[in-house]
Amino acid sequence: MFGVCIIPTGIGAEIGGHAGDGNAVARLLAGSCDTLVVHPNVVNAADINEMTPNMLYVEGSMLDRFLEGDIGLSRVKSNKILLVTNPPVKSNVINSVSAARVTLGLDISILPLKTPLQMIGRFEDGSATGDVIGWEELVDQVQSYEFDALAIHTPIDLPRDIRLNYYRNGGVNPWGGVEAKCSRLIGHAIGKPAAHAPVENIDPLDVELYTFDEIVDPRISPELVSVSYLHCLMKGLHKAPRIGNKITYEDIDFLVSPFGCVGRPHRACIKHNIPVIVVKENKTCLNDPIPEQFLVAENYLEAVGVIQAMKEGISLESIRRPIGPTVIHTR
Repeated sequence: MFGVCIIPTGIGAEIGGHAGDGNAVARLLAGSCDTLVVHPNVVNAADINEMTPNMLYVEGSMLDRFLEGDIGLSRVKSNKILLVTNPPVKSNVINSVSAARVTLGLDISILPLKTPLQMIGRFEDGSATGDVIGWEELVDQVQSYEFDALAIHTPIDLPRDIRLNYYRNGGVNPWGGVEAKCSRLIGHAIGKPAAHAPVENIDPLDVELYTFDEIVDPRISPELVSVSYLHCLMKGLHKAPRIGNKITYEDIDFLVSPFGCVGRPHRACIKHNIPVIVVKENKTCLNDPIPEQFLVAENYLEAVGVIQAMKEGISLESIRRPIGPTVIHTR
């Protein structure tokens, strides 16, 4: 079985919409299939990433194009990673990269950007989005370097009250939308795996935020215990598949998604008759109508049951209640 798990960022998914709280779900789903494709938001948890060896880490725009049939994917043993950051390069960035080199065995270099990348987070109709300024200059600069995957490590500007409210009250991740936009723009332009990790840019004189020391929602906690937020994407990009022809949408057996959101991946699955399982417990701030052909599971435990039934060739109707065969009347 070859599956896909998506949890779009910036739309307030109850599970996986915060800081890597989709890791446990992804691990559960990965245990029910041979290969599971995830995008960064599912497993990125700042300095934590618990993806399993049978997961493929695929950036959102590349995943959309893959499901639409525009590109295929090829597995790799490892990628040469280029990490770009706004100057000056901070010591904790160098130390984080060094730690990844000695633990994961990464081949990774750090490149200061000539034109600093500016990212501004904001809300629009309840969802997180934002503006990315200077991404074209970034793309131009990295074109002259040899690498397989791009890590982007830059600050995200957010109003102080939004940041503090998120830490204390949760809700829609305020920087998730602009991060997704950044990686999509840049990843599509360079045609290689790309992912973004934010740089902490809180004023040291802002004691309440800079030394924030409160118990938070468990789904937010990975951010509060991390230093550079880099390790999640370095682990993901290490073996992220490249554009190729070994794996195509025809290999996909199912897609699992939160309930109430229907976008490019879902529409691609409808077009190619790939079963889509939506999980009611994982609601979002959206309320998109659910196509009638989608399979609705109450929670991820039930979703795994649906996948197992597919794997064994068992119809869902035969499990849920005794029914007789459909009789087709001739005309």
